[in-house]
Amino acid sequence: MNNVQSLRNTAWESKYHVVWIPKYRKKKQYGKLRVHLGTLIKDLARQKESTVVEGHLMGDHVHMLLSIPPKYAVSQAIGLIKGKSAIYIARTYVGQRKNFTGQNFWARGYFVSTMGMDEEAILEYIRIHQETGKRRPTV
Repeated sequence: MNNVQSLRNTAWESKYHVVWIPKYRKKKQYGKLRVHLGTLIKDLARQKESTVVEGHLMGDHVHMLLSIPPKYAVSQAIGLIKGKSAIYIARTYVGQRKNFTGQNFWARGYFVSTMGMDEEAILEYIRIHQETGKRRPTV
């Protein structure tokens, strides 16, 4: 898979396997919102010129493969996605109009792994993970 992207002076192929969870793994609350979060996350990723290559909103976590240009840190892209989606959830579904302070929808932190030449293995892992619904299948 040769998916090298480029700008005027840069060529890259940087993809990251990213996982994060809702606060306290609130399955009931998160489960109702999963339907609406897919397109929101893709739109927010585009704001950092990133692409969701593959992703699934599981029952208690978000599991995806992101392509992020090297001019952005992974923490910037994930921070924007988690922060803006939490604000969107608070304003749309909780009914808060002011800032979403003192409350968190997403848990702090996330897991990230860089991708090298084993992109197919990661994609297969994500697909199997979606089908089986297991928490931690082996790669």
